[in-house]
Amino acid sequence: MSKKQLHITTIGGGSGSYSMLSSLRDEDRYNLSAIISMSDSGGSTGVLREEFQILPPGDVRRGVMALSKEHELVKALFDYRYEKDSSVGGHNLGNLLITAMADITGSFDRGLKQICKMFRVKWRVIPVTLELSHLCVDLEDGTTVKGENDIDVPKHDPNLRITRAYLEPEVQTNPKAIRAIEKSDVVIITFGDLYTSIIPNLLTKGLKKAIKNSKAKVIYMCNLMTKKGETTNFGVVDFIDTLEEYLGKDVIDYVVVNSGYISDKLAEKYKSVEGKSPVKVKDRDYPILQRKPYRVIERDLLHESSFVRHSYDKVGKVIKEILQMEGM
Repeated sequence: MSKKQLHITTIGGGSGSYSMLSSLRDEDRYNLSAIISMSDSGGSTGVLREEFQILPPGDVRRGVMALSKEHELVKALFDYRYEKDSSVGGHNLGNLLITAMADITGSFDRGLKQICKMFRVKWRVIPVTLELSHLCVDLEDGTTVKGENDIDVPKHDPNLRITRAYLEPEVQTNPKAIRAIEKSDVVIITFGDLYTSIIPNLLTKGLKKAIKNSKAKVIYMCNLMTKKGETTNFGVVDFIDTLEEYLGKDVIDYVVVNSGYISDKLAEKYKSVEGKSPVKVKDRDYPILQRKPYRVIERDLLHESSFVRHSYDKVGKVIKEILQMEGM
């Protein structure tokens, strides 16, 4: 296998992007660019976004934590949260630092650049857009939900299917994100909430076209679990078909799906508490998937714990396996 440096770009947001980057960061020959969703509107991020009219800092904060050369220390610092009854109660320190630096430098982009320099980020953390917008979805009953937080934590009937997602207003893709895609050997669409972490990136003007025109191999990392209100009762085929509605057909080259065993007891716990269920390829899916242009790879991706989460080592291993298949 060739040892040349590989340009890998991840597209995602939230904890899924953090996990993906954590799986890749220790491989010296990877030149990483992390394109991060800018639609978050909940919690500390939402408060800072509305009060200071800045881009949401929460997801880029996770990108900085993952790619800092001192990632363990930076994670502890950036995730530090003040007590709720304090004057800055409820805020992550990382969100406050990014907000402050954006104000000091005069722009979110320049502020993030300085934060990355201060905290020794090895590669690039790229907001997918530099313009403010809100994520909106239409539901099958005709109602519209505006704001990522209300989609992520639904106040509506979570069994209603989402029929369309869009940004209001429409925004341009960050030129840095376009350049990263153009230079990429591999583009990885990360695991994460499909409608609130992944699709918002593809709704920015220009990103979908850049991916389609790129010579990069495109890998989609399918989720371990469904998400109540977004992907309720979804199977693997549903995840891929929905993604292709926004990305386009014949763009994805590989789909990676977990085949690791999730016990019935643990699955029932997630179902009763969070309304989630495991995502896996079912017997009835195989005839459908055999007719698709992408290759589905099933591997055990689970971390051994009492929680359903990805193993960084196992995710990194399957990415290396795909690169080897491609002679990279």
